[in-house]
Amino acid sequence: MSFLRSVATVGGYTLASRILGFVRDLLIAASLGAGPVADAFFVALQAPNLFRRLFAEGAFSAAFVPLFSAELARTGRNPAILFAEQALSVLLASLFILVCLVEIAMPLAMLIFAPGFRDEPQTFHLAVLFTRLTFPYLLFVSLVSLMGGVLNSFGRFAAAAATPILFNLVLIAALVVVAPYTPNPGYALAGGVTIAGLAQFLWLLASCRRTGVSFRLRRPKLTPAVGKLLRLMLPAAIGAGAAQVNQVISTAMASLLVPGSISYLFYADRITQLPLGVIGVALGTALLPLLSRQIAAGEGEAAADSQNRSLELGMLLILPAAAALLAVPDSLVAVLFQRGAFGAFQTVATAHALMAYAVGLPAFVLIKVLVPGFYARHDTATPVRIALISIAANIGLNIALMRPLGHTGLALAVSLAAWLQTGLLGFVLLRRGHWRPDRPLVRRLVRTLGCALAMVAVLLGLAHLLQGDLTAHGPWRYGAMGLMIAVGGGVFMGLAQWSGAARLQEITTQLRRRPAG
Repeated sequence: MSFLRSVATVGGYTLASRILGFVRDLLIAASLGAGPVADAFFVALQAPNLFRRLFAEGAFSAAFVPLFSAELARTGRNPAILFAEQALSVLLASLFILVCLVEIAMPLAMLIFAPGFRDEPQTFHLAVLFTRLTFPYLLFVSLVSLMGGVLNSFGRFAAAAATPILFNLVLIAALVVVAPYTPNPGYALAGGVTIAGLAQFLWLLASCRRTGVSFRLRRPKLTPAVGKLLRLMLPAAIGAGAAQVNQVISTAMASLLVPGSISYLFYADRITQLPLGVIGVALGTALLPLLSRQIAAGEGEAAADSQNRSLELGMLLILPAAAALLAVPDSLVAVLFQRGAFGAFQTVATAHALMAYAVGLPAFVLIKVLVPGFYARHDTATPVRIALISIAANIGLNIALMRPLGHTGLALAVSLAAWLQTGLLGFVLLRRGHWRPDRPLVRRLVRTLGCALAMVAVLLGLAHLLQGDLTAHGPWRYGAMGLMIAVGGGVFMGLAQWSGAARLQEITTQLRRRPAG
């Protein structure tokens, strides 16, 4: 499977997942709004979501895929699967102990996740209860990430990329079917998180068996290969997951602000996760195995070219998305969430956070593309040092910005810290000679930015003309938003083709291409 086809596969399934995620979030916003119950559930959801992003989209893949790919190439299929089974047994035993300890100490853990809840006993109690229901998801996501890494190493990206769809389907069912019989919808949603993890595990287990890979649960044993995996995982978690760690820190800070602040950040983050998941995660997932193979084969020039083309594609897709979120955030939030318990005040507060996150959206994608350049060379220490600098900067920015800007300052701090991390990653790769921007990359980045700015002008004009339709109730506002997206996207794509920022023929050629051998 060609690299671009792999990106399209992962991105397509991620897009479907994000669309279902929006349906889920629409239902949550209408049921919970932005009050104490919503704040408690979003804190409970963030704990497993943090580990999902670190494991499924970060640390485990970053450490496991290069090792598994190298073992597969060096010793063959059976020894590689044996290594995966050994890693599975050690990881499962370790995480089982961790989950049990956190479940027992959840009230203390909540003082870290949301220290501001101490002064609100009811919210604190709900957050502890909900997080106890969601936290076992960590066990399942560890199994899912391992099996997904095995499938990705075999060039099979579809099954793992589809697992988030199951997550959203289960939570939608929990909200629609189970929630009416619970004291509040938070109970049904929290329980649904762990059930969704079980569904994802069963799905990938069946997918592995169809690929001819059957896992046996072995007695945990710390072999040299597993020891190396664990040594790579911890720094990889920090290196690839700095944005998620910064998000957790911002949520903890938001618990010290007025009620609803956590919810505003959550809803804004959900919107930014659509382009970030479709583009950034897809690129990072497909790029890591490709770079690992090229570097292992001594193809340094090819690896640098793969990274440049990935950056080119990522910016082509993410810059117009970020520009649109900056241009019309109020309209977008109103159309998506303003109904039921989610009113006009919540729309404005969420739109402010959305603009702040949109500032960092290109940086989040750049991190996903640059970090594999280190992991493919088995260097997890450098991204860790850079990530720690980013986290420290985020804490400082949170303290400086939360008082004058409230929850918007917390979102802006995450974005600024991401840009700092991006700059440092790129600088180190440049200094070591592992990556250098070529002329096509620079030329197309400038043209893509120009096309995105032109699209912004069109969107602002349309938003002014359609203001009444965008704020109206009923199906009209969906049609108006759909028209804005279609026209804005059409303008950008037309300008990109005309200016040379992107060539449709090149993209289709890459989609059809299969690597030699």
